Amino acid sequence: MDGVSLANRINLKYVNQPDHGHLVLVSIGDGGKRMTSLLPYSLRFVASAFPAKTSIASALGRLSATPKRFLGNRLKFSYRNYITAMTKPEDARVPPAVTPPSVPNGGKFKIALCQLSVTENKERNIAHARAAIESAADNGAQLVVLPEIWNGPYSNASFPVYAEDIDAGGSASPSTSMLSEVARSKGITIVGGSISERSGDRLYNTCCIFGKDGELKAKHRKIHLFDIDIPGKISFMESKTLTAGNTPTIVDTDVGRIGIGICYDIRFQELAMLYAARGAHLICYPGAFNMTTGPLHWELLQRASCLLLHVHLLVT
Repeated sequence: MDGVSLANRINLKYVNQPDHGHLVLVSIGDGGKRMTSLLPYSLRFVASAFPAKTSIASALGRLSATPKRFLGNRLKFSYRNYITAMTKPEDARVPPAVTPPSVPNGGKFKIALCQLSVTENKERNIAHARAAIESAADNGAQLVVLPEIWNGPYSNASFPVYAEDIDAGGSASPSTSMLSEVARSKGITIVGGSISERSGDRLYNTCCIFGKDGELKAKHRKIHLFDIDIPGKISFMESKTLTAGNTPTIVDTDVGRIGIGICYDIRFQELAMLYAARGAHLICYPGAFNMTTGPLHWELLQRASCLLLHVHLLVT
């Protein structure tokens, strides 16, 4: 049976049970087999079994208005995952959790988080970053992490001007060429903050990860663009210039398995949950958070992720 046919035969009912809190009861049209307690109030689900316009999506839309605090508009329902959870709980996680690879020296190594002041002079910014990385390596750092948009000003006007063709490399991407050279010469792993990347007619906010051999091991494009408008305080729309990435990035390095996010990606816990489930030792979030909303939740989100997911976070 295809997903649409199945979706049309699923019934949902919102109930309030004193012992279990708010639940959604799910039943199948033929035979009325009831699956209870599938959707607890916490709503921690990341699945997408059905097209948006099927009857189940409409039902969830109606449920979202039942109590206002029921976050139905954030929910996507997967029948396959839940029927698996009912019949074979040990296989309920999709994809399954994996055993992370071992890390050198029992996971003990020195990390350098570089904070950089940025000017409008790109060559000066690159030289400044190089000096900071080399100093960190000379002081024993095996992993160096740079901040977001470190090679030029953080503005929609500047993104196109300072953008580089990372895939072309060489003179087309002097920032990443420097990172590759220093990673190789110093024998360290570099999470290269982020720079504006030009790919065809699109711009991305992109983080490059280099191994100690100087090779590009992974590239993460910021998934959640930061659009904000607080009258009298801050107004900024990354989406006016940048294109959002659509792929989580987790990479095995000489210092362990690392998940990558950029700045506002930290606000979306599902990304960190995915990295933790895939065995990340560290999650790195290069950032350039603003001072309006940043003090309210920048550190709070870091602490929450560490506490809930039992992973280490590095933020710059």
